[in-house]
Amino acid sequence: MTLMEFFGCAFISFGLPLAMFIFTIAQDPLRIIVLIASGFFWLLSLLLSSILWYAVVPLRNQLAFGLVFSVFFQELFRFLFYKLLRRADEGLKKVSQVSGDENITPKDINNKHIMAYVSGFGYGVLSGAFSIVNVLADMAGPGTIGILGDSQYFFLTTAFLTLCFIMLHTFWGVIFFNALDTKRYYLVAGVVLSHLLVSCLTLLNQRTAERHESLYLASLIPAYVVMIIAAFWAFITAGGSLQNIKIAFTCRKGRYEMD
Repeated sequence: MTLMEFFGCAFISFGLPLAMFIFTIAQDPLRIIVLIASGFFWLLSLLLSSILWYAVVPLRNQLAFGLVFSVFFQELFRFLFYKLLRRADEGLKKVSQVSGDENITPKDINNKHIMAYVSGFGYGVLSGAFSIVNVLADMAGPGTIGILGDSQYFFLTTAFLTLCFIMLHTFWGVIFFNALDTKRYYLVAGVVLSHLLVSCLTLLNQRTAERHESLYLASLIPAYVVMIIAAFWAFITAGGSLQNIKIAFTCRKGRYEMD
C-alpha cells in the first residue's frame, strides 16, 4: 500500500512536468543547458537562504522568517539569471554576425519566451524536488501517515502543492522575463508578491499538522487559483490569444476529418 502511495504522489507531482520536459525540452541541447543552469541558480538561492537561517540563531524556529527570505532570494537569483541569459543572447548574436553563419545562432535565441519558459521550468523542477523528496522517502514505508491521528491527506496535499509550485515557477519565469524586457516593473512586483502569497499559504499546513485538523484546502485552493491566473497571464504574455486557440482547434479538427 505504501509503495502505491509513493508512486501515486510521485506521478501527481512530476507526471505533468515530465511530459513537458520530454515534449518541449529534451530534444534541444540548448534548452537542457538553460534548464540545468537555472536549476543551479535556484540552488544558490537555497544556499543563501540556509546561511541566513543558520546565522540568525534567535529566529531559527520561526518558519515564516526563513520562508519570506527564501522567496526574496529566489526572485533575486531569477533576476540574476535573466541578466546572464540576456548577456548570452547578445554574445551569440555577435558571433553570428561576425561569422555570417546562420546555423551558429540557436533557433531559440530570437524567441525570448522560450528561454524564459525553460528557465522557469528549471526553477520549478528543483524547487519541487527539494520540497517533496524527503516526503516521498517517508512515503515508501514501512508505515503510513494517519494511523496515530495525523491527517491522512498530508501526502496528497504535498504532492498537489509540489505540482502547483513547479507550474507557478514556469509561468512566473515567462512573466518575469517579459516584464523586465518591456520595463513593466509592476509585473515583477506582482510575481514577487504572488510568490510570497502562495508560499505563506503553506504555513497553514503547519498549523494543520499541529492541531490535527483538515485545513489543507485553505492553502490548496488559493494556490491553484493563483496558478490559473499566472497561467493565463503567461499565455497572453507569450503572444497567445483566444483566436489562436480557436485556429489551433480548427486545424486539428480538420486533420482528424482528413484522416
